[in-house]
Parts: sequence; structure tokens; C-alpha cells
Amino acid sequence: MIDATVTFIRENLKELIDSTSKQISEVNDKVKSLSDDLDFFKDFLQDATKKPIEDPAMEALVKQIRNAVYEAEDIVDEYVIEAAQYKSSSMFKKTKHPLDHPTKLLNLAQKIKPMKAIVNEIIKKKKSDDVARLDGGGSKPGKITKAPIVQEELVVGIEDEAATVINLLTRESEELAIVSIVGVPGLEENLAQKLLGSLEEEKYLIVMDDVRTQNDWNHLRVAFPKNKKKSRILLTSCDKNMGKDADCKVERHDLRFLNIDESWVLLQRKALGLEECPEDLVERGKNIAAECGGLPLKIVMIGEILLEKGTERSHWEDVSKNVKEYIFEMDLGKKMDNFIAWSFNHLPYHLRACFIYFGMLPEDYRISVRKLIRLWVAEGFIQQKGELNLEGIAEDYLVDLVNRNLVMVEKWRSNGKIKTCYVRDMIHVFCKNKAVEENFYHEIKRSDQITDSSSKDDSKIYRGLSIPPHFLSTISPEKFGSHVRSLLCFPNGEIPSTLANISSIPKTFKLLRVLEGEPISFSRFPTDLALLVNLRYLVLSVQFKILPKYITNLWNMQTLIVNTSSNALEIKGDIFKMVRLRHLETNAPTSFSDPISKKRNNEEGSLISLRTLSTISPETCSEVAFDRAPNLSKLGIRGQLSKLFEVKGGSSLFDNVKKLNFLENLKLFNDVVDMQDSKGKTVSPPDKFPPNLKKLTLYGTQLDWNYMSTLGMLENLEILKLKENAFKGNSWEPKDGGFPALKILHIGKTDLTNWVASSSHFPSLKSLHLQHCTYLNAVPLGLADIATLQTIELYMTNEAAATSAKKIQDQKNEYRQANEGKGIKVSIYPPDHDK
Repeated sequence: MIDATVTFIRENLKELIDSTSKQISEVNDKVKSLSDDLDFFKDFLQDATKKPIEDPAMEALVKQIRNAVYEAEDIVDEYVIEAAQYKSSSMFKKTKHPLDHPTKLLNLAQKIKPMKAIVNEIIKKKKSDDVARLDGGGSKPGKITKAPIVQEELVVGIEDEAATVINLLTRESEELAIVSIVGVPGLEENLAQKLLGSLEEEKYLIVMDDVRTQNDWNHLRVAFPKNKKKSRILLTSCDKNMGKDADCKVERHDLRFLNIDESWVLLQRKALGLEECPEDLVERGKNIAAECGGLPLKIVMIGEILLEKGTERSHWEDVSKNVKEYIFEMDLGKKMDNFIAWSFNHLPYHLRACFIYFGMLPEDYRISVRKLIRLWVAEGFIQQKGELNLEGIAEDYLVDLVNRNLVMVEKWRSNGKIKTCYVRDMIHVFCKNKAVEENFYHEIKRSDQITDSSSKDDSKIYRGLSIPPHFLSTISPEKFGSHVRSLLCFPNGEIPSTLANISSIPKTFKLLRVLEGEPISFSRFPTDLALLVNLRYLVLSVQFKILPKYITNLWNMQTLIVNTSSNALEIKGDIFKMVRLRHLETNAPTSFSDPISKKRNNEEGSLISLRTLSTISPETCSEVAFDRAPNLSKLGIRGQLSKLFEVKGGSSLFDNVKKLNFLENLKLFNDVVDMQDSKGKTVSPPDKFPPNLKKLTLYGTQLDWNYMSTLGMLENLEILKLKENAFKGNSWEPKDGGFPALKILHIGKTDLTNWVASSSHFPSLKSLHLQHCTYLNAVPLGLADIATLQTIELYMTNEAAATSAKKIQDQKNEYRQANEGKGIKVSIYPPDHDK
């Protein structure tokens, strides 16, 4: 967390020095010194918290430093707001109310000097201890300092010991025998070479349980010779990256969780043995099994509790209501908590804040990865590395957490990336407690936490709040202070709360960076919200169709998402002033004016960081607008698409879209019945698209199937979704050589009847999805020739289509058995079509 805090402070200090140089020029050097000191503290905290802190004095110092960094953040952020107001105020107000925050900054710089001295002494002592340890004989006993040199042609002096170990392992015995090899430092390091020599000429099977870190594996793997004798190594681990070796083939098998039926069977066996479950306990028993989340160990432990309690209905009801509490009280809860703590302490430092952030989400909440990544970026957890964009780095971080089995995947996207994810209950509790411990997060569940002034909680120092929407109107600055940077309101299935006046939010939380307000329906957009110049992430549900011009005063904004009840949205003002904007999303066609500024640089008039722009009206697709947003990767256009395609003066608005060389995802949503221009003439669709397009979605465009030959020429297109009569006509026969990279094809509602296709038309197709294709005579049997095809999904089609899909499956399975190829999965809904 401190990483992000110090980064924000340094950015804001730089901004202040640049924008208010006259007001703070006399203290610039001291402000820079403060910035350097905070960087120094960040490095110290990073090192000090790599392992659990056991020394109370050190723990107190870490807390003291953390609070000082937070105090610095408060001062600087408050100064940013005052400087922005000062800059826009009249000369009279500037004279009457000069900026005075440099004094606070200097006082803070003076305050942290003693802490810096203490830290310097700690660092000096640590260096001295390291030197003494090295002078006294090297590494600590029992620690392998480096991987041993292996693959020697000659190994000397271990033949007798190798023979002894082999004898211990192979001697006749019906009982379980455990062989423990014990040695002092130096003999540990030689053990790998001894094992290597023993296995060099043998075909071997090695089984290793619970290999926890990649470093452990790196030390172990050098003991196993690559002797081309069909040897195998079987290991278990919670890390999906474990066992990776550039010179060996690694096959990974992910153990699945038990389903509901399997969980119930296991629970019955542990709780009742071979007895039948009494009818009045079945419902509660199944609820208990479901609460265990498919984890066999949980089911076994809870089964033992039920066995001990007997078959009294009241006992099963009690367990049913308190499964999590029983688990936490048992040894299993302690073991799991210890394992999670161990996993956290072994996380790379840059992953810790991202992991803890799951504690800010509601329990069992399935979060969109897109939302999660944008929140991480706004919170400052993701730092730029090389040429990778921030979202790409964040996605890599998430995959790392998934590979460590700390984060679970709920759904996958059609392109193989994670769509939604969550953490299991015990991990959520750990993250929540850790976030509270670091003053990062506070959850409000009860109204007395807001109104009770005698409450002993530390809500005034927390940096983030999770709060139900209906409590927002009762919050007060006195209760929560000015420390809160993140205010999260997550939907819980209830009807959105309506707030006529949300001025309480900017008044109470002046330093907000993140406002997640999706479940709140705002009836108006108050001017006060524009004062939150530190806002980087804003999600609103609104009941109006115009965003006023002062929205563009939020120059720090990275993600702006607006869901309106109106059928259109207009943004007044110049959004191109929001130079840090990365994602602008709306649920209705949105219009805005071309940039006012003629400049084209990072400072003014260009949105070079903008990656997502969806959804905008066709009329907004001007040359100037896209010229100032050249790095768009996702674009959504909705409205009367004939206006987008219509050629006037030798060009169309879509010609501007074609120039977006970094565009990968394009959605075109037609809101009208036909594709005619103002004169009633049918408008021709474009003959070219952006060159690097990977995903294309068409909705309601009613194009002729012959036009698919144009789309087939898109060399990089991997996903094509055709929804709600995107194409019309009863026959489609693609041209050979088209769609060279297409992996996923989705066809929604259509009147298509006859479709001919084979591997020459879709050579790379992996997945086919057909929905509401009720007129289709058959799924083309030629698709069985596509070697890459893995899944066919039919939803609300007809029996003929289902029958042909099953034939394709049978052909693929026959081929698999004869040639060891891959089979195919076919899903059909409703089931009665599958006959």
C-alpha cells in the first residue's frame, strides 16, 4: 500500500512544483528533500515487512512511519485541491487567501527527521551483522546458498552411501518405512549430486508432495538426470507455475473441486457411515455440503462434527447455519490461516496490495476483471514497466495470484482470458483483517458505526470505506475525517438507492480518488463533485442525459463510467482536457464536441492514454476526435450506423475509424431498422477495417451474407460476434481462404437456413456458438474437418441443428480414437433438442 501512497505523493509534489512554482519556490529544495525521505521510508518498509515482524519496537516504528507517510499524503492532496482552487480564483481572493500548505510540508519534514535517524541506525546495524556473519563462516546452518553444480561426468566418493540409501528404500518390509537423510551444511549440498549419481543410469519415478516455492524446486530439480529413459517426476503444489523447466516437458493437472452431488455423498459417508440419511436431514445436509465449497478437507472435518453430534435435527440445523464458524474454530481453520499467511509472506511485494484489495470486496463477490484491474490502476498499485501498458501489467499480476491458488476464476472470456474472479471465504477473511491492520480499509455494516460518536473503532484513519448505499446520506466528516481515498458501494441485488443530493460525498470525502457508485441512482450532477480533483475512478448511475462542462475539471480522471436511464448522453465541455483518461464507458450513445485546444501533446488537448471509448454516437466519430485519441484499443459505436457509413464529399465517418492502428476491439450497434441515408438510399458497409482488429461485434446491421467475404479478409480477427440479425438471408457459403485467425464465431438471432462450411473456410476455429438460429437446417458437417475445433454450443436452435452437431461430435471422437487427436464438446439447450 505504501508504494502506491509514496508514488501519489511524488506525482502530486511534482505537479505542485510545476503549477505553483511562484507560491512554493522558496521551499522547493526542502519539498524535494521530503519527497526523497518518503522514498527512503518506502524502501525501508518494503524490506521490513518481507517477513512477519516479531519485535514490538520494530512493529511500533513501522506503524509510526506508515502514519507519517499517510499524513504527508493528506497534506499534499489537500494542497493539490487548494492550489487548483487558488489557480481559478480571482486576484482579490488570491491576495486574501494565499496558499499556506508549504508550512505544513516543512513541519512534516522536520517531524520525520528522528524517524529517519532511527531507520538509518537499523540499516547500519543490519549491514554490520551481515558482514560479521559472512566473516564468521558464511551462510546460516542448513541453508543452501546456491544450486549445486550437476551433470558432472565423474562423481567420486558417494557409491557406498548411495548403495546404503537404495538398500534402505528397497529392503523387504510389509510395514510403511520412512527414510530420513540427515547431514550438516556442506553434506546437504552434496546430497543432490549423490542422488544424481544414483539415478543416472536408471529409469525412475520421483514423487514430491507440497513443493511450495519455485526456489525450492530450483534446488531440487538439479538432482534428477535427464537420461532419456522415460523417467517421471510427480509433484504436488499450490503454485500452478511449479515444475517449469525449459528443457523438460511439463504436464499440469489442476485438481477440480467436488460438485454439489459429490460433496453430499462424501458428507453422508463421514457423518453417517453406511446408514441412510433421515429424510428430515437431507435438505440441511445438502446446505452444509454446499457451504463447504467443494473442498474435501472441509467436508470431512464438518462430517466428523456431525458424526459426533448425532442425527438430532437441531444439531444439523445449528451446523447448517454456522459452517464457517465451525471451520474457523477447528484445527483446519488455523492450518488454513497459517497457510494463507505463509503464502502472503512469500508473495512478491508488488502483489501484496493487489491481493489484500480483495478484502475490500463483499464476501463471495464475483468481480469483473475489467473492473478490478481499473481499480488497481486507480489505487496506484500498478507501476509502469517498459512498454507494457498498466492494464497488461495488472492482468499479469492477477494471473500470478490465480496461479498461486489465492484467487479463483469464476468465468473465462472467449479469448481465454479471465472474465470474473473471487477469493474463497477464509482468504477473504485474511485479506480483510490484513487491510484493517494496515489502516487501509474499513467496512460499514451497521448504522451505529456512522451515528455512534462513542464508537471505539479507528474509522478516522482508514484510507478506504466499503459502505451500503443507503447509509451515504448519514455520513459526516467528523466521524470519518479527511483520510478516505476510496469509497466503494457494490450492488447487492437491491433496487438502486436514489439520492437527490450527493453533496454529502464531496463535503465528507474531499480527498477521494475512487468512487464506485454503481448501485446509487443520482438524480442530478452537483457542482461540488467537480471539486474532487484527485478523482481517478468514478462510476455513476444517473437519471439525466447531460454531463455538465465542469466534469472536465477532473483532470486526474482515469476511468469514467456512466450508466444513464436516458436513451442518449451528452458531455458538455472539452473532455480532451482530461489528459489522463484511460477508459470512458457509457451505456447509451454519447456525444461530445471536438477538442477546443489546437495543441497536440501530452499536456493539453490529446488523450494519448485513452484505451476504451464506448459507447459513442456515429456523429461523434470525427477525424479530429480520433486524431487526438490515437491509441484506442476498444471502441463502441451505437446509433444510426448509416450515418457512420454514408459517404459525403468522398469520405465517410468510418474512414476515421479505419485509421486507428491500435484498435483491437470494435462494436457496431445499429439502433434503426434499415441502413438507409437521409435520402432513403441503402448505405453500403465499409470495405476495410482497422488493420489490427482482433474482435468485431455487429448488432442489428442486417447485412447480406455475401459481405462476410470482406470480414474474412481481416487477417488478425480472432473473435466475431453477430447478434440480433447482424446478417440476413437464408444462405451462406464462405469463400476459401478466409478468416485465417478466427478462433471464436458467435451467431445470434438470424434467418439463416442453409450454411456450408469446412476447414478451408475456418482453419483456426476453436469454438462455435449458435443462439436463436431457429431456421438453420444443419450445422455444417464439414466443420468436423477442422482440427482445432473444441466446442459447439447451441442455444434455442432446433432438433435438426442439434442432430447435426452430434454427428460432428461423433466424427471428431472417431478421428480422435484412430489418430490420438482431440475430441469435441457439444452443449445443447434445451435438452429436448438433443435426441
